[in-house]
Amino acid sequence: MSNDKKEISIVIPAYNEAENLPVLCDEIRGIIAGVTDSYEIIIIDDGSLDKTSEAIESLRKKDSAHIMGIQFRSNFGKASALKVGFTYAQGEIIFTMDADLQDDPKEIPNFIAKINEGYDLVSGWKQNRKDSFIKNTSSKFFNFITSLFSKAKLHDFNCGFKAYRSEVAKSLDLYGQLHRYIPVMAGNQGYKISEIPVHHRKRKFGKSKYGPVRFLNGFLDLLTVMMLTKYFKRPAHFFGGLGSAALIIGLVIGSYITYLRLIYGSIQGRLPLFIAGILLVMVGVQLISLGLIGEMFVKVAGKEDEFLKIKKIIN
Repeated sequence: MSNDKKEISIVIPAYNEAENLPVLCDEIRGIIAGVTDSYEIIIIDDGSLDKTSEAIESLRKKDSAHIMGIQFRSNFGKASALKVGFTYAQGEIIFTMDADLQDDPKEIPNFIAKINEGYDLVSGWKQNRKDSFIKNTSSKFFNFITSLFSKAKLHDFNCGFKAYRSEVAKSLDLYGQLHRYIPVMAGNQGYKISEIPVHHRKRKFGKSKYGPVRFLNGFLDLLTVMMLTKYFKRPAHFFGGLGSAALIIGLVIGSYITYLRLIYGSIQGRLPLFIAGILLVMVGVQLISLGLIGEMFVKVAGKEDEFLKIKKIIN
């Protein structure tokens, strides 16, 4: 595939999606033909166990000008597939789509229109999800918690259907399961984020890759994102906040125990509470100290490159 710049790149991670890919690519070509001829479809075979690689080879033979395939040696996960796709993408606007046919390519012009309003990242919002009750319910809880702890106030963080300006996609350091927090990461970097409602379809072929383990790991991934973006340069704000809360609660408990001892001559069976208060004070002091040590490491590591903060220079 040529390294010439494209107007649009569409990155599609695929794991065991041999039946879906030909249908999806036909749909994309049918829609995007009315938008531009300067486009590319990059399909990443994430170590599939079916005939996904053969399907990609067949598609490329039919349309080598627009389709590129990348095959992983093993199943490394969606975040790794997206990162590699973003690296190879040449488009000014980069789309990501799931390969399971649940994302409707007819929404592509709507994403482009929203990007042209001045946004850097536009995420899809599956208002009417065609998934199981468990998946829908857990997704709503996940989105609520993520919105609560982040600057980005979206309805649907984990929708795979997104559009990015090229600089946003290429700035993301994705690994593990961090693809679920792309809007949070981009928002913390100062990019303008929005969302649009998208049509969501039922899966026709294959099986869902969703599992309870992915959901259970979600909160830890969110903490990782917060630490690597929002608190990376100021760890004392994170650890100091938690430590201060623990220290204050511990001191309040200690004051209450002291009051009982002075007024009544004993702690009146409050030994477990007394021990909890001591532990909270100790934990609070340790967390605050950890935050201060973190600040020292940040300072020693060197001054921040202020030029990275500049969006543009107006002469």
